[in-house]
Amino acid sequence: MALSERLIDVRPLRGSRAFRDLWVGSSLASIGRQIAVVAVLQQVWELTRSPLWTGAIGLATGVPMLVLGLVGGSLADAVDRRSLVRAATGGQALASLGLLAQAAAGNRSVTLLLALVAVETGCAALGAPARRTFPVRLLPSDQVAAGLALQSVAFQASMLVGPAVAGLVLAQWRYPAAYAVQALATVASLVAVIRLPAMPVRRAEDERPPGGERRGPLPGGWRLVLRHPILWGSFGVDLAATVLAMPVALFPMVNELRFGGDPRTLGLFLSAIAVGGLGAGLFSGTVTRLRRGALAQLVAASVWGLALAGFGLAGPLWLALSCLAAAGAADTVAVITRGTLVQVETPDHFRGRVSSVEHVIGVAGPELGNFRGGLLASATSAPLALLVGGLAAAAAVVSLGLLNPALRRHRAAPGHHDPDRAPRQESPATRG
Repeated sequence: MALSERLIDVRPLRGSRAFRDLWVGSSLASIGRQIAVVAVLQQVWELTRSPLWTGAIGLATGVPMLVLGLVGGSLADAVDRRSLVRAATGGQALASLGLLAQAAAGNRSVTLLLALVAVETGCAALGAPARRTFPVRLLPSDQVAAGLALQSVAFQASMLVGPAVAGLVLAQWRYPAAYAVQALATVASLVAVIRLPAMPVRRAEDERPPGGERRGPLPGGWRLVLRHPILWGSFGVDLAATVLAMPVALFPMVNELRFGGDPRTLGLFLSAIAVGGLGAGLFSGTVTRLRRGALAQLVAASVWGLALAGFGLAGPLWLALSCLAAAGAADTVAVITRGTLVQVETPDHFRGRVSSVEHVIGVAGPELGNFRGGLLASATSAPLALLVGGLAAAAAVVSLGLLNPALRRHRAAPGHHDPDRAPRQESPATRG
């Protein structure tokens, strides 16, 4: 394979103005969101000096994500998806302006601050399932994986750039400036969504009676996923990797135990994961052209677990950072392959609800994994929790691959088969 084919595939940016608009708007919004995350964390700490309240930020974001993410999935299969995302992004913009206003007014109420954070997060969660379906509707089916890789690179880059920019902005101009940057980025994302073509749901005969309206409620996303081995297998791999081996909650303990608690080292842990993910994204051409994407997800998720087990054993800082970079690269490969598999193999009239499940798993898995890691570390030690969790994650992923032959043997048809575009050829997501 030529070097140009190993590098990230930029055909979606060259060939689709709509996707290019979406990508630019989403990238700006992601940077704005990272800036706001740092600003909210610092403002809550400054107002309360309480770790309990900084922990409450997770509650203010997690609950709306879980609840409204599922609601958004059902709506995404019932209304025009562009209209839904446009309304949700408009709500985010208003909430961002609310954050700016409270900071400019010198707000001292942490409850008001967290309420605005919850509103902004809830609006984002409401539109997230529909937004996840955009690449497969805007791009040829053989470019969907490349589009997801480009989105992953933008996210990893925002994780590197956003916190650094936030620190500079907060040090120089304080909270109003940080929230103003987020508001402007959200408005840019809204403009990009407005420019997209309409995206009505492609209805299917099995959801509509011959004489007119469909009778009864739409089946939920979880029910749809559990009926199809490839979908539940792919989501199961993701849950095994994150619930059993998520390392972020253990970083402060490892840093204190092995590296003297230097906050600069703690920052390097997070940066190493982002650098690994960004590197994998930039060289994602090989992955996005694979027909055995499900097998690639299994391998990547196993490497994620083993790399984090290695981080638990690593003594020198260079080795610890190398293990985290390897984990970040593996995570990016797993995210790209899972996202491609889910979007391409799911018929359009199911994509909103299935995407809502993907959203919930993406939110809940890491949070549960961090809680599990902290609980185990409090009973034993952080290095042992990392070692046990990483090995358990790798073993669970291998077991899922052995128990789910449909996932392990899955091979995309040439051009990445899309059940809504190809001739009537049965795919695993349309059986049952």
